[in-house]
Amino acid sequence: MIQEESFSVLHKKKRVRLLTLRNPNGMRVKITNYGAKIVSLLVPDKHKHGKPVDVVLGFNTFEEWRDKETYFNAIIGRYANRIKGGKFSIDGTHYQLPINNGENSLHGGVEGFNEKVWDIVGQTAYSVSLHLIAQDGEEGYPGKLDVYVTYRLTRENGLVIMYEAKTDKPTILGFTNHAYFNLEGEGCGDVRNHCLQVFADEYTPFDDTACPTGEILPVEGTPMDFREPIRVGDRIDDPFFAPGRGIDNNWVLKKSSGSVQRSVKVENASERSELIPELAAVVKAGERTMEVWTTMPGLQVYTGNFVEKNIGKSGREYDVQTAICLEAQNFPDSPNHSNFPNAVLRPGEVYFEQTEYRFC
Repeated sequence: MIQEESFSVLHKKKRVRLLTLRNPNGMRVKITNYGAKIVSLLVPDKHKHGKPVDVVLGFNTFEEWRDKETYFNAIIGRYANRIKGGKFSIDGTHYQLPINNGENSLHGGVEGFNEKVWDIVGQTAYSVSLHLIAQDGEEGYPGKLDVYVTYRLTRENGLVIMYEAKTDKPTILGFTNHAYFNLEGEGCGDVRNHCLQVFADEYTPFDDTACPTGEILPVEGTPMDFREPIRVGDRIDDPFFAPGRGIDNNWVLKKSSGSVQRSVKVENASERSELIPELAAVVKAGERTMEVWTTMPGLQVYTGNFVEKNIGKSGREYDVQTAICLEAQNFPDSPNHSNFPNAVLRPGEVYFEQTEYRFC
């Protein structure tokens, strides 16, 4: 059982807290400001016959969250996914990030946003807003970055995540939430019986370091074609994916508005043009369905290929492929490919993105 008192600690001189959000249907989510992580997400079944089921992996104490799987259900930044060689350039200036994933930089570096204690700047019964300042040069990234993330439960059993950021010098950024879902319930075996549909006609192939080659190819005729619902277990062992591991690939989401620039330049907040989320993916398991709606251009699907054997919050064992992540985000290594969506944020611009996990 989640030990709420264990989250009331000081970590790096900042207070860690655990907050609970509720909607009228019995949906509940617990959020900690350590890594802005989802600690639990209890979702009622659509017939409301049984108790709400916790559909995200996780642990009972702060110490476990700190010491075990540090990316579980966290906000990832300053840049989600991989940057090849940890290198990128802006306006002719070259930057080097820490290497923490083979030859590449992954998920913001050695100490990304997933390990920061965020400030809680707003809270209601159904929402919480968190704030973080990343300093110029932190983890090798330029610019002092001012970041807000808001979690909000809807009456329609959706969990909305809104991202907003500003910078004082040109920088790159791209956020995601790295939630590890099992719609049968956390710790209830692998996700091979989950059915997945991704609304994408194209994908970004990657090289032997798991970074994109820069190509954008059609999914048709490949194991990446999930335009119709496919049982995950029918594809996960295909040699096209990581042999013996599973899926860890980026899809190019279909957008009714076409290609969009990811930062919106505004003079004041009232002039901000907020992008409208579109349906990116649907996952089904048993009686439960989850839809992913997002403004992001890409979707990384990851089948928990490197989850270490751990005992989770219900006392059941986690292992490889016991969860599926649907990480709405910018494309991996986008700063190094001019044909990928823009990843540069400049002073005077506002970064705004939104993703919703909707249960039905």
